[in-house]
Amino acid sequence: MIITWIGGLLRRRTGRLIATAFGIALAVALVASLGSFLTASKSTMTGRAVSSVAVDWQVQVQPGADPGTLLNTVKATSGIQSAQSVGFARSTGFQATSAGSTQSTGPGVVLGLPDTYRATFPKEIRQLTGATSGVLIAQQTAANLHVAAGDTVTVTLPGTGPAKVKVAGVVDLPQADSLFQKVGAPPQSQPAAPPDNVILLPTAMFDTLTAPVRAIDPAAVTTQIHIARNAPLPADPAAAYTSVTAAAHNLEARTSGGAVVGDNLGSALDAARSDALYAQILFLFLGVPGAVLAAMLTAAVAGAGADRRRREQALLRTRGLRTRQVATTASAEATVVGVAGGLLGVGIAALAGRAAFGTASFGASTASAVVWFALALVLGLVVAAATVLLPALRDLRTGTVAAARKVVGRARSPWWMRFGVDFVLLAASLLVFRASSGNQYALVLAPEGVASISVSYWAFLGPALLWLGAALLLWRLAVLVLAHGRRLLAHLSRPLTGTLAGTTAASMSRRSRPLARAIVLLALAVSFAASTATFNATYKQQAEVDAQLTNGADVTVTQSPGVSVAPGAGSALKVAGVRHVEPLQHRFAYVGADLQDLYGVQPSTITSATSLQDAYFAGGTAKGLMAKLAARPDSLLVSEETVKDFQLTPGDTVNLRLQDSRTKALRTVPFHYAGIVKEFPTAPKDSFFVANAGYVAKASGSSAVGAFLVDTGATHQKSVAARLRQQMGTSATVTDITQARSATGSSLTSVDLAGLTRIELGFAVLLAAASGGIVLALGLAERRRTFAIATVLGATRHQLRGLVLSEAAVMTAGGLAGGALIGWSLSQMLVKVLTGVFDPPPSTIAVPWTYLALTVGAAVTAIAVAAVNAARGSSRPAVEELREL
Repeated sequence: MIITWIGGLLRRRTGRLIATAFGIALAVALVASLGSFLTASKSTMTGRAVSSVAVDWQVQVQPGADPGTLLNTVKATSGIQSAQSVGFARSTGFQATSAGSTQSTGPGVVLGLPDTYRATFPKEIRQLTGATSGVLIAQQTAANLHVAAGDTVTVTLPGTGPAKVKVAGVVDLPQADSLFQKVGAPPQSQPAAPPDNVILLPTAMFDTLTAPVRAIDPAAVTTQIHIARNAPLPADPAAAYTSVTAAAHNLEARTSGGAVVGDNLGSALDAARSDALYAQILFLFLGVPGAVLAAMLTAAVAGAGADRRRREQALLRTRGLRTRQVATTASAEATVVGVAGGLLGVGIAALAGRAAFGTASFGASTASAVVWFALALVLGLVVAAATVLLPALRDLRTGTVAAARKVVGRARSPWWMRFGVDFVLLAASLLVFRASSGNQYALVLAPEGVASISVSYWAFLGPALLWLGAALLLWRLAVLVLAHGRRLLAHLSRPLTGTLAGTTAASMSRRSRPLARAIVLLALAVSFAASTATFNATYKQQAEVDAQLTNGADVTVTQSPGVSVAPGAGSALKVAGVRHVEPLQHRFAYVGADLQDLYGVQPSTITSATSLQDAYFAGGTAKGLMAKLAARPDSLLVSEETVKDFQLTPGDTVNLRLQDSRTKALRTVPFHYAGIVKEFPTAPKDSFFVANAGYVAKASGSSAVGAFLVDTGATHQKSVAARLRQQMGTSATVTDITQARSATGSSLTSVDLAGLTRIELGFAVLLAAASGGIVLALGLAERRRTFAIATVLGATRHQLRGLVLSEAAVMTAGGLAGGALIGWSLSQMLVKVLTGVFDPPPSTIAVPWTYLALTVGAAVTAIAVAAVNAARGSSRPAVEELREL
């Protein structure tokens, strides 16, 4: 019986089964795609965090512990690939004589490195000039002493006489911040900046040089053990962080207090784990609504034949089938569409992954992809059971044969319409949104050094309640207009239906609920497409802004330490492809005892090379604050943290201590606080100042420029940077924005979402088109009997065609208008709630008008095709139509 029943469905209800399976397939494919990409993204974040670290662990040998014994203990520890002993000694200063003049520096650091150190930790030292072994000097120190390879430097250590060493090469220390960290100290106790003066010696020379110092004061020379780990890590950054920190604590425990681990790898994973959680939140915010919408589409498709299903069940029962047997046929139908839709969805997901990422697994491991595909298949079966089986069982339990023959009259309004639940939901959504977007709000809380991170999941209530409340409100409005607006509907449909306008209006009024359901479904599909596309466009916009802030401009030329150039030197940088070159001063200034970065800008031209946004400032717009710097040269833009720490109010005098270029002494220079600067090109994320370059030059006695911001019109950045590198040589560092895109502060921003965006937006277009076209087509198909009877009663083909097109027009207008309003509201709320994803927060939301036009076009086309096809079907001979039905 079951095989016969399924065969009959496949022959007679092919279209409805295919449409139901297609809705399930969309839900399955969307979940499988997003889930696989989420897993791959987490693995990518972990890999990038690990690769960004030069030295995984820096183990500080504690006073009284034997470095040799500790080194052997470390090497015997599981998961350690290599361990190198590094010596640190404080120098009272360095001195060198060059070209008849003697240069001296302040205190510095002398490092003792094994011969194999550079091979083991290649990212720690970057070679500039000279030999790669022997005595190496840091670039800044070489500039301060005016020395190069082959010159002699005098090193002075406390308690000993001066020692002369011959420089073999000049190097850069890219990871100086972590290399010279205070191991075990809290973040607030870490040095504000790494030392300027550093010399690297071979271990044997270091031991000889520091032996007298050790004899006088053993604590003056310290030892670290630098470690490279090879222990496998979980793909999830949070799990990897937990694993690494646990291993570090285990090593400290094994040494019985003889060592403290500086966990550089854990610090990198600590930053990545919050980004991974944001990726998971994006999956929930952007993926779950799409899956729910696909399930709703499936329910609408299955519900379009509810009346027919009830009649078929009644017929089966009159022919002697028991309730259990009828339920079995419904179960068989649900199984067929569930399995077919699930397999189709998995196939679509695999094809989408291969098209967008080159692999069906979206870059995730095969095992992870299989798990997500299996979960998506289960979801497909659940959707099939909820949309096909459960309604059938409910009808069996509540229906009777007599009831199946009755014409359904006007039902009472739903309870939520009578009690205004939609308004309550919208009000609750606004309250949650207000609370979740406050100044002290953080969606993801990742306390530094704490293994567990938390998410304020209640913030999900804002968009969820808005989505649900707006859908119910649109349902209420659609039902009210359709049920009580017959005169308006008749007037609007008269051009298409002529004398049948009244009947058309009465038909839409009688079918107000199915038609309202179609309007709401179309609106939700359009709003999903609009909100998803707007969020993705804003995300892409801010990723570019983040890269611009990090690099400073399309191309940035940063002068090497010790090299002084005038602002006019920028004219030499105007190679082919350059539109404008903007000089940028970079100095350091003391405010109280705090040393901060000071940037001197030319207010009238700074916006020519950079896109300063109003969101970078507080207390005025970007244009207005630059105008203040130009009108009053002693104006100063101060970071938010400094304003809070020093309790500043606009107009206050801020005395900064700058180094006089002539006397090298600190000089107090008065400024006036004019506004707050939150972000600025090339500036750090914490405390800094922005001032008028002319005033800074006058106060310090030097107009020297630290960097040039080069505007290429957002094109040909790589080729321009290559030409400038060839021209500048080693006198400057040239970076372009393409490098910054892959090295931005947030590992989430650096994950390439282009492929996922195309997939996500492709699903949104399909959902919008299906919600309009399929639902309308099935609804009209179920009314062929009505059209046939109308033809018998005298309706012309033109009038029937107008009736169909009128319903399609009402559905399209209501769905698109409602979708636009809901989509705009959701976009605003999503961007605000997910502020932590953006760095910096957007000043304006990016609207992808081309994609939105494509979505609307696809939905309108699908509805038009369904309406035209139904109109053609309505023109068939009535007797033939009634005979088939």
